[in-house]
Amino acid sequence: MLLLYIAPEAGKKPDELYESCILKIAEGDKDALRTLYEHTKSAVYGFALSIAQNMQDAEDIMQDTFVSINVSAHGYKQMGKPLNWMLTITRNLALMKIRARRRLADLAEDDWGLFIADAASVPSEDKLVLAAALNSVTPEESQIVILHAITGLKHREIAEILNLPLSTVLSKHSRALKKLRSVLEKGEYYAQ
Repeated sequence: MLLLYIAPEAGKKPDELYESCILKIAEGDKDALRTLYEHTKSAVYGFALSIAQNMQDAEDIMQDTFVSINVSAHGYKQMGKPLNWMLTITRNLALMKIRARRRLADLAEDDWGLFIADAASVPSEDKLVLAAALNSVTPEESQIVILHAITGLKHREIAEILNLPLSTVLSKHSRALKKLRSVLEKGEYYAQ
């Protein structure tokens, strides 16, 4: 399973770093916004892509998310899970964009490939296989797998972000993993 990891600054846990950045952003610190962006852009983009199902829309949503964070950082309440707050903003912006366009485009394999390309440690053949395999699951299953694998969110946190019951998230995650495993074992991704 693909995992992206960005090392936190000097001994800070990711949540502490993100929260510190948000508090500094509220004070007008542009370097804090840049730091937060560099550490969370893959998670925000991946989540936006899983909802919008369109690379250009996902890029717009990601930019809008960081603009919104910059504007609303003063209203952030310390809860210990700043990434959840950020992904909730991402989700709301993505849903607004979908409603405004009144369409949901199919995600092209190339779009997944470009997202997965951020993982420098994953060989290019594996990236292609992963992109094809992710196309074998439903969009909602894909969102859950991406949120769990890439952002490291717990199933309970994913349930909160997606407004789904925990049991639904658990079953969809399990079902998606079985589908992905089957596709990878059978080599069905080559036919796509």
